[in-house]
Amino acid sequence: MFKKLMFAMLALLAASGFAFADVDVNKGDQAALDGIKGIGPAKSKAIIEERTKNGSFKDWSDFEKRVKGIGEKNSTKLSEAGLTVNGQAKAGAAAKPAASAEKASKPAKADKASASASASAPAASAPTPSASASAKASASAKETKK
Repeated sequence: MFKKLMFAMLALLAASGFAFADVDVNKGDQAALDGIKGIGPAKSKAIIEERTKNGSFKDWSDFEKRVKGIGEKNSTKLSEAGLTVNGQAKAGAAAKPAASAEKASKPAKADKASASASASAPAASAPTPSASASAKASASAKETKK
């Protein structure tokens, strides 16, 4: 049970770390670009094809001009979702939640999980009756019912 709990906590932390990672449009592969909310397989393929054919994107306006379907509003939403051009978020896009605040809360969650896990550990390590003892008890209960 403890191993399952620890695995679930690690998976949750890993998933939340990936969810908040910035992806640079000039460096990201198709899977990384697909991970940005608002970019699907077709759009990521179009971005990669344009980047391969005509070189890296210089800035957000270059990105908007060269990729069909990416306009001012869409690029702002993509920037808010974590897309960057040359490591820069789009000017005017709302800032993402501070990563330092999230990182500060993660150890507290991990401490709570380990505290609850250690509190339940003595119960898990308590001796349990053996299978043969359980079988004997159920057999004797059946005999007394007859």
